[in-house]
Amino acid sequence: MVLQESDSELAAGDTAPDFELPGVDGETYALDSFADAEALLLVFTCNHCPYAQAKFDLLNDLSDEYDDVAVVGINSNDAEEYPEDSVEKMREFVDDGRVSYDAYLRDESQDVAREYGAVCTPDPFLFERNDGDEDGAFRLVYHGRLDDALNPDDEPTRYQIREAIEAVLAGEEVDLEWQPSQGCSIKWKDD
Repeated sequence: MVLQESDSELAAGDTAPDFELPGVDGETYALDSFADAEALLLVFTCNHCPYAQAKFDLLNDLSDEYDDVAVVGINSNDAEEYPEDSVEKMREFVDDGRVSYDAYLRDESQDVAREYGAVCTPDPFLFERNDGDEDGAFRLVYHGRLDDALNPDDEPTRYQIREAIEAVLAGEEVDLEWQPSQGCSIKWKDD
């Protein structure tokens, strides 16, 4: 396990890079799949990392609590070297209820993780749908910690992601310091 901190090239206001990825439910998803949501929380995550596992319940709760927020997990890990992150295992996590996000997607090529600049699991990006844009693009409003529990066994006392979501849904600016998330490094394929 290599501890890594998030450090994306995306900045506040940047448009979410589009993607087309398969979900464990057999559907294919792109940004416009979530066009009805006011906000989109994309979290680069995986099955095997204890840091990612420690946030499953929080992400499931966010998905349940906020009808206007799409919570999407993207697993970009090399499943050949880390079989626990295969599509079959991802499907098991959804089927047994450990993961109940709005969508759990597989980034086999790892191109989406690279385009977003994701480096760890979990690595969350919160986007607000901008109705002022002709195409209703999602714009980045927060990239940082989900909460203040930095280690898998820590209990959080502050949920930065809830604060960010509440601000978006209230039509307010997200006024949070972007402190890096931390977790296991994304397991990149050997080129």
